[in-house]
Amino acid sequence: MAITIIDNASAPEARRRLGELVGGDVTIVVVVDAGANLGFGPGANVGLRRFLDDPAAGEWVAVAPHDALPAPDCLAAMLTVLRDRPATGLASADVGDGHVPIIDPYFGGMSVPAPASGFAGEQGSRWEPAGYPHGTLLLARRACLEEVGLFDERYFSYCEEADLGERSRRAGWDVAVVRGAEVRNPYLGGDAAVIDYLMLRNTLLLVRDHFGRYRATIRALIALGDVAHGILRPSRRPWIFEPQARLRALADHARGRYGPPPEGLRRR
Repeated sequence: MAITIIDNASAPEARRRLGELVGGDVTIVVVVDAGANLGFGPGANVGLRRFLDDPAAGEWVAVAPHDALPAPDCLAAMLTVLRDRPATGLASADVGDGHVPIIDPYFGGMSVPAPASGFAGEQGSRWEPAGYPHGTLLLARRACLEEVGLFDERYFSYCEEADLGERSRRAGWDVAVVRGAEVRNPYLGGDAAVIDYLMLRNTLLLVRDHFGRYRATIRALIALGDVAHGILRPSRRPWIFEPQARLRALADHARGRYGPPPEGLRRR
């Protein structure tokens, strides 16, 4: 197995440790210096382009953030299941929450409880249809990426995997979760204001591009109502609630400003 690490402007001490973080059956470790914090999607695209440019790299490529913790047999379990699923273009590992990712025409990417049939207590790995692959760890088939393209870099981070999943499904590819192929991501990194901003702005972009301006307008009005409700009822706020960030997200979506979050938010 070959690993390519895209370094999105890590601190010098972290950069020095990158080559020490792998071992075992890994044959090649390539560290690519992105030169800046490109965001998850644009940074992943650096590695995905290298994969697509090398026909000998195989049929599948795995993508994961730096803090994903896959089980030792996670990738092997996924590939075993996907071997008999040639129509599957994207698949994600099992994050263990008992939910399946879907795309709602108004709320964008979200997770809902998985169908009750056989989820609890089932042994081994199995294929389960999904609306998009969970970004904690996903596998992408070469032919799928060649047809539908890579991550849309306007998203910077958050919702880009939902957009890729929707494009893939509309092109006729199956998207799935492989139950039993375990991965965990116990940390939430980043500033709360930046997360709140990107989640709302990118959800509006996703809804508008795939489901139209009417639904995106309804989603924006719901977001305005959520801001007012959170200000008036502090005890009912969600665990991440930054009203100024949400209002900035609405404004930037209205004027078509995407990509990295505003500098003012990132300095908070």
